[in-house]
Amino acid sequence: MANGSTPQGCGPSVDSLYSNLCDLKAAWGIVLEAFAAAGLVFSVVLVLSLLASLPFMHGRNRRGSVPLHAFLLLFTAGLFCLTFAFIVGKDFATCASRRFLFGVLFGGCFSCLLMQSVRVNVLTRTGSGPRAWRLCLGALGLWLVEVIINAEWLIVTVVRHPQGPLNATGAAPCNIANEDFAMALIYVMTLLLAALAASVAALAGGPGRWRREGVCILLAGLLSVGIWVAWVAMYVYGNGARGSPAWDDPTLAVALVANAWAFLLLYSIPQLCCLSRDDDPQEALGEVYPERAVGYETVLKDQGYQNMFMENKGFSMDEPNQGSKPVSPYSGYTGQLRASVYQPTELAIITKAGGNPSVDAYEVSIPRASLGPSAPGGSSPLQLQDAPWKANGSGGNGFQRTTQW
Repeated sequence: MANGSTPQGCGPSVDSLYSNLCDLKAAWGIVLEAFAAAGLVFSVVLVLSLLASLPFMHGRNRRGSVPLHAFLLLFTAGLFCLTFAFIVGKDFATCASRRFLFGVLFGGCFSCLLMQSVRVNVLTRTGSGPRAWRLCLGALGLWLVEVIINAEWLIVTVVRHPQGPLNATGAAPCNIANEDFAMALIYVMTLLLAALAASVAALAGGPGRWRREGVCILLAGLLSVGIWVAWVAMYVYGNGARGSPAWDDPTLAVALVANAWAFLLLYSIPQLCCLSRDDDPQEALGEVYPERAVGYETVLKDQGYQNMFMENKGFSMDEPNQGSKPVSPYSGYTGQLRASVYQPTELAIITKAGGNPSVDAYEVSIPRASLGPSAPGGSSPLQLQDAPWKANGSGGNGFQRTTQW
């Protein structure tokens, strides 16, 4: 724009600092702008979807990953926003934000991935993950280290070099070599490698339903490593060797957009689909009844295996309560002889078919009256036909009792 002409696609009122956002000859700016804007909107939608699906998540282990997942989406949205700082031209504000936020935002993403890998490792080995606040504190501590490193590095470099004009390319935040910019991100690269190694360890922890999350972290880490190797090699060696420093900004902008979309496609979206899935109904039941499930056995255990039947106290006051005492088979035996022998009832004697010698010896028969043989005088005196009573034709009224003993 040395001749003062307006770039094709931009209006006359557009500042030259923002010409890459609308210049049709610089198509990389428009393409990256479109991908960054779409990614920003998609990240916000995913955050809202994650918060909306929180009531439908079953189990403490699944809900424990929601804070880290939400922070990862927020840092990813920050990466899409930072892309616009590399599309527009250089000034003090854009250069300072590039140098400070590039490592801070990537450090936050990789810290969340690292703590998610730690969580999956614990789940695959013990079946119960750590508390969410512990994971968040761990990710926060790892992220603050990068914040302190970038803040000190930015302050030292700005103070060391005199500040030039506000819109000058040679201003202090922009006057930095490509090698120094990459060297300031060593801690971020360490976090990336640690997250990748932790995800591999989670897969080696044994079979389990939590391995899917470890696979997602591994895929996102592998693609991130490939992106970082590509942009560092091109930013440090490739552009200098080809003598095209104008590709420095597009290189960093492409790295931001590509890595942010890798987080969304390979980790955030699959995990959001799995978080509301009921893979473990026992875990959901244990969340409602944390100590035990409700059943007949639990009721017996609560009652102490005592008598569960309701009794009427009016009929049980005179009786001893032997519900919880053991009953012996010899409890009816007192060691004393019985006071009397067996005495059958009258009905048993009448209905008795045959005599039992052991019992008949002690039986007492009851006489029965019956008609005897006809007397000469035409009268039929009554006779007793039982064995203990015998009729005699002579004497008195015709009856004679003979004892059985």
